[in-house]
Amino acid sequence: MTARFEGGINIAMKVPTHQYAATVAFYRDVVGLPPFEDKAPATGFMLGPNRLWIDEAPNYSQAEVWLELFTPDHRIALGHLETNGVVRCDAVEDLGEGFRGGWVMNPANIVHMVREPDAW
Repeated sequence: MTARFEGGINIAMKVPTHQYAATVAFYRDVVGLPPFEDKAPATGFMLGPNRLWIDEAPNYSQAEVWLELFTPDHRIALGHLETNGVVRCDAVEDLGEGFRGGWVMNPANIVHMVREPDAW
């Protein structure tokens, strides 16, 4: 079986504490995106067909954007990526026991969650 990937629906913005409240207010009050809070303490906004998560990152000095890739089989997909020199970075955030996926970085150091669509 070959590895297959497609874009996921989640985009995470990791924002330093000193910019967090203003960033949430920007998307909520200035842009007017519809919010949702089903995974508190993270705050999310509907971004067209995607979900934009604003995560407070106390130890960060600047914001980062993290992306998501869906795959039908995370083991095959992550193996394919590793075989092709992609850096695994599972230590960036604990996904919990039994999660069907993992974290990788692209060559520009953008974090990607690679997961099965029903991995949560």
